[in-house]
Amino acid sequence: MKYDILLIGGNGFVGRVLAAQLQAAGYSVLLPTSHLAAGRELRMLPKVHLEDADIHDFDELQSLCARIHDNGAVINLVGVLHDKPATPYGKVFKAAHVDLPKNIMTAMQMHGLKRYLHMSALGADSSGPSMYQRSKGDGEAAVKASSLDWTIFRPSVIFGAQDQFINLFSKLAKLFPVMPLANHQAKFQPVSVDDVASAFVMALKMPQTIHESYDLVGPMVYNMKEIVEFAARKAKTSCAIIPVPAFVGYLQALAFEFLPVPTLMSRDNIASMQLPNVLPVSGKDALSEVFKMSRRSLEGMKQ
Repeated sequence: MKYDILLIGGNGFVGRVLAAQLQAAGYSVLLPTSHLAAGRELRMLPKVHLEDADIHDFDELQSLCARIHDNGAVINLVGVLHDKPATPYGKVFKAAHVDLPKNIMTAMQMHGLKRYLHMSALGADSSGPSMYQRSKGDGEAAVKASSLDWTIFRPSVIFGAQDQFINLFSKLAKLFPVMPLANHQAKFQPVSVDDVASAFVMALKMPQTIHESYDLVGPMVYNMKEIVEFAARKAKTSCAIIPVPAFVGYLQALAFEFLPVPTLMSRDNIASMQLPNVLPVSGKDALSEVFKMSRRSLEGMKQ
C-alpha cells in the first residue's frame, strides 16, 4: 500500500497532534516508530499506520520511502534535547539532527520523492553557543544544500496539553513550595503545538513555501520566571521562585547530567539560553503573515 505522507518522529508530542491533523486533512500517513506501545492513541486514527522500524537504519529508510506516492511528502520531526559534551557536539545530536536528515533526503532522492518538511528550532545556528543549536544549524544547512522541495520550520518552545516543558514545571511546583531558579531572565516566545502542526499541514498545499524557512512563535514573550509562575498557576498551587546566580544553575545542571534518569536541565540547555529564544527583530511572524493564523496564547492552554 502507498501512503501520502511519511511522518518520521511522529510518535512524540508534536507528531501525535500533526498525525491527527494530517488525517483530518485527508492524508494517509505512514508512521515508523521503535516504540509501538507508546503510540496506542495513534492506532485510533484509521488513516495513520504505525510500523515498527528503526529510522536510523538506512535500508529501512529506503523501504519506507518506497511506500510513499510519487507526489507525496516526507516530514521529519526528530529532535533530541540532551547529549554528552563533545566538539562541536556529541554523537546523539549528530545522529538525530545531522546524519538522519541527510539519510532521509538521500533515501527520498533514490525513490523520486521531492517534498520534504523539516523541523528545526528557533536559534539554530552552526556557530551557536550550544551543541543543540549548532547541530540543528548544521542540519538546516544540509537541507538547504539539497535539491529537494524543502521547507524548514523553526519553532520556539512548543506548549500543549501533553508538553514536557510547562507540565514539568507544574509538577515541580506541586512538589516544591520554594524553587531556586537560575537564568530566570532567559526569554522565550512559546508557540502552540496546534499552530505548529497546522503550519506543517498548510505548507503541503502552499508551493510558495518551498525553499523557505519559517520562525514559529506565539503572540507573547516571557522570561523563565514568568513561565514557571504560569506553570504553578496551571497546577493550582503556589511556588516561591528564588533567583540564583548563573554559576549555581551551571552546577545544578552538571549534577543533573549524572542522574540515571532523563535530565531536567543540562549545561548545554543553559548555553542555549544565552540567546533570547524569540522572534528576531528583523524576523517575519510566519504564523500570522504567511499562514494567516490567529496564534494561540499560553494563557489559553488547556488544563
